[in-house]
Amino acid sequence: MRIVAALGGNALLQRGEHPDADIQLRHVHEAGLSLAELVLAGHELVVTHGNGPQVGLLALESAADADLTAPYPLDLLGAETQGLIGSLLVRELRDRLPDREVAALVTHTEVDPGDPAFDHPTKFIGQQYTPEQAQRLAAERGWTLAPDGDSLRRTIPSPAPARILELPVVRTLLAAGDVVVCAGGGGVPLMRDPATERLRGAEAVVDKDRTAALLAEQLDADALLILTDVPHVYRRFGHSDPGPLTHTTPAELRSLTLPEGSMGPKAEAAASFVERTGGLAGIGPLDDALGILLGTAGTLVRPDGAGVTVPGRAADSVR
Repeated sequence: MRIVAALGGNALLQRGEHPDADIQLRHVHEAGLSLAELVLAGHELVVTHGNGPQVGLLALESAADADLTAPYPLDLLGAETQGLIGSLLVRELRDRLPDREVAALVTHTEVDPGDPAFDHPTKFIGQQYTPEQAQRLAAERGWTLAPDGDSLRRTIPSPAPARILELPVVRTLLAAGDVVVCAGGGGVPLMRDPATERLRGAEAVVDKDRTAALLAEQLDADALLILTDVPHVYRRFGHSDPGPLTHTTPAELRSLTLPEGSMGPKAEAAASFVERTGGLAGIGPLDDALGILLGTAGTLVRPDGAGVTVPGRAADSVR
């Protein structure tokens, strides 16, 4: 099977954790074990990743740098995080898959300047703040902040991807049998100037889950796996008896009330991919990608909601 596996940014830096390099290295190590299982089980693999915590950290550092006349724009910070996370994933996957080539691409994604997301920022980036901190940052920096659990976080526009510019390169690498890391953070957001047709950066982070779904569809992938820091999608999210889903359909997934800034886009991406391709999608824990595919972990999404039979686990060879 050809699989696109999308790592959530919070899967590499979880809620409440300090944004230290060694913490992210530990999570990347866990991700490498999980992703290598897919390759050793005989599957082709493309990896994408989120960058919300990482780009938020760089944005904070840039805004606080007294040597800068203005903070760095988000498109350039997005490119930096692609390089950072891509490098970590390449190192880990090369260690786990010494007989395979692994390449990371800084990937650019064209977006529509008229996308309504620019007027309604919903994508969380950066750390969590108390109400007092959030009020000060909103006044000082003009940020939009919204509730995320018991705290508040900065929100920015998250437009839908219109075109992945490096798609032909990804196809070429896959045809050569390589593992590819690409489209991190949804890709560097670019808009085309209507007067000159030149591409310029956008102050946004592309909806990474929709980019992953578009990438999977255009690569003719058999499965889209969205790996995150929660074990399942839940029927009654936020209630005392949430009810984990193990198998579901796109229609049931869309009927759920899920947080717009986190699980909602993941569910929509999974539903869209299954509807448009008839393939499989899964949402579940970072450390058990193959288990999601096998239906023993996470939430598996397919047109009829049933389980699926795929090649078995190769856990002993990578643990």
